[in-house]
Amino acid sequence: MGRDTDTGADTVDGRGEDAGAPGRPPALARAAAELRAGTGPTAATARRAVRVTLAACAGFYVFLYVLDRPVSATYALFAAVSLAALSRIPGTGRQRAAQIVRVLPVACVLVTIGTFLAVRTWTAVAGMLVIGFCLAFASAGGPRPAGAAPGLQLLYILPCFPPYLPGALGERLAGAVAGIVLLVLAEAYVLPDPRLPTYRDRAADAATTAARCAAALRAPPYALPAPLAELARTAGEALRPSHVPEGERPAGPGVHERALAHTGLAARTLLARLKDLPGPLAGARPGPTGLALIRSAERAARATAALLSDGPPAGDAGSAARGLLHDRAESARLLPSAPGDRRRQAALLEVADAALVLGTAADLAVRGRDALPEGDPGRFWYAGKSTLRLWWVRLSGHAGPRSVHFQNAVRISLALAAARTVAGLDSLPHGFWAMLAVLSLTRTTAVQTRATVRAALTGTCLGALAAGGVLALAGEASLPYAIALPPLMLVAFFVGPVRGVGWAQALFTLVVAVAFAQLAPTTWQLAEYRFLDVLVGSVIGLACGLLAWPRGAHDEVGRAVARLLRAAAAEVTTATRAVTPGLLPPADGGHPAGGAGPYGGDDPDVQHTLVLAESAYAQYQGETQRPAGPGPDWQSALMAGHHVLWGARRVLATADGSPPDPRADARVRAYGAWVAEGFGLAAARFDVPKGARTRAAPGPDAVAVAGGPQASDATLDAPPVFFTAVAWLDSLTADLARMAAAHAVETPLPAAGHPGTARSGTPLRGRGGLVG
Repeated sequence: MGRDTDTGADTVDGRGEDAGAPGRPPALARAAAELRAGTGPTAATARRAVRVTLAACAGFYVFLYVLDRPVSATYALFAAVSLAALSRIPGTGRQRAAQIVRVLPVACVLVTIGTFLAVRTWTAVAGMLVIGFCLAFASAGGPRPAGAAPGLQLLYILPCFPPYLPGALGERLAGAVAGIVLLVLAEAYVLPDPRLPTYRDRAADAATTAARCAAALRAPPYALPAPLAELARTAGEALRPSHVPEGERPAGPGVHERALAHTGLAARTLLARLKDLPGPLAGARPGPTGLALIRSAERAARATAALLSDGPPAGDAGSAARGLLHDRAESARLLPSAPGDRRRQAALLEVADAALVLGTAADLAVRGRDALPEGDPGRFWYAGKSTLRLWWVRLSGHAGPRSVHFQNAVRISLALAAARTVAGLDSLPHGFWAMLAVLSLTRTTAVQTRATVRAALTGTCLGALAAGGVLALAGEASLPYAIALPPLMLVAFFVGPVRGVGWAQALFTLVVAVAFAQLAPTTWQLAEYRFLDVLVGSVIGLACGLLAWPRGAHDEVGRAVARLLRAAAAEVTTATRAVTPGLLPPADGGHPAGGAGPYGGDDPDVQHTLVLAESAYAQYQGETQRPAGPGPDWQSALMAGHHVLWGARRVLATADGSPPDPRADARVRAYGAWVAEGFGLAAARFDVPKGARTRAAPGPDAVAVAGGPQASDATLDAPPVFFTAVAWLDSLTADLARMAAAHAVETPLPAAGHPGTARSGTPLRGRGGLVG
């Protein structure tokens, strides 16, 4: 349910250039080339088809023809199919095998519960409602739990197929366990997949690139050459989740996964800060403390890269981190005499901070709780938490109607419960197939569900006609069915993902007809029942899709990003006021309003809204229902949220209670209020009413206005916290300018009379500057 980004149908879509034979469809030529080379999604699909066919047929034939256990044979077949064909667990075969081993106890529990609850319709419906929601909601735990959820749903649904015999539980469990164990062995040892670069490998490469950048910044002209700057950009982009295979993304709630994701974010931040490091004053050499700080950052980055590459022990990384801490403290203590150099010093301290976070997060990613950091418990809040506690934090954060994971779970559980109610009626033979249709055809938007159902019904109808012909010709002889099942399954599980849902339903109809014909005497009417059940399940899926959030993440992403930007505006205001006299941060260095987000003293509202916005955007990317023309730049808004979190922590940590400087304090407050206003206006742009988003040509560059960027910011004689805050606000101003350029609007905003509201066709400005 909702796995629109990993259906397999989009891997070969007939688009793009092709070097195949003239007149040959480009998609087929590309698929043939991938099969010959043994690489690419088509070859991976072929290997998976071989594995599931071997596992399913081995268990099915042994139980049916050797042991004469048709119930166990049924469960062996469907257990393997459910966790290999219906599930979309990302990663290589060995990674999938490890995930299947972890869910094996859950599968046994689901078969047991389903067997006892299926005796009465009302208990089965109640169980389907609760279990269907829980399994679907587990997708909040990352791509692997999300991928396994549909297969586990099927293992609970399977006992809904009559006869309802609790006494057959032993045979059912034996078949299910055998099918899953055979699948694990096939995934692990049959046609192994080539190894792909892991996220840890990518992070190590990024740390190495950061060390090279730091080394270049220690020599004249104290700026990165263009090729190295491009290499830094490429290394940072390689860590974007959208550029990482789904099986390699560190998206789970555990300590290692969270720390590895934190490592990637720190590496991207370090590379960006090194690339944008301001040079020394014209004709001047950088101070020795600054050069020492860059040298320490280089050593720390190299130690981190070695740690991530299974090189030297963690102690070497710890030694480099201690040296960086010492040099950072020394650099913060010694103020440069020239005000312009103080801005560079603030940027250097930002570099040191990112390098320290990178090293600590990498140590946690490699050694887990054994690397529990001594200081800064807020930023690495997850380090000392148990796995169950971290799962609770993740799930409770999505437990609400504004989470797309919650919406998807409600939608699919209601649809499955409705289908189970209909399946309990005696007038619907083989009602199990109606529930299977709901599970496999329901999508996150009504538009996608309708398109999927249309193709599925067409394919099922054609498959039913073919199956009816086969059943009528072969009659009750089991040998033809036994011979035909393996090659038919192989073709179905390869062609279905490649050619789309219509082909998948047509071929799967043939597979189930041939399989069931071996279990009991069957007539051509079995194909008719199959089509009827798929039709009923499709209607139920469409109805629930129309009633429960029919537009999926299409609307939710705008609301989520708007909430994120409003929370960011409040965070900017709070942080800039907190570092000026009269509202100093608490003694523990945390956020003045309290908070326990993963970035330390950051406002938990910002972190929570960022998580919801990122999950909504991830789902939105897989939904085909898009507005005409270029859409809003959601990614820039999400990155701005990350920049707010990192920067607020750094600004608050820099405040040391130094003597007040009224001019500098007023400047920071005015600039902070100006940036906060910009985030508020940007939130209004993303949160305009449905259908009101339009585009205009991007406006001119931002101009310096009261409260906005000022040329005097670089030369003002002020304490270090001033330059740290200004550097942060400058980066947020750049984020706002990017959002404005990519998401200009032509209609007035709801906030009539606001100083930033623009007339039609005019870029939004705040106090004369482009801030949205």
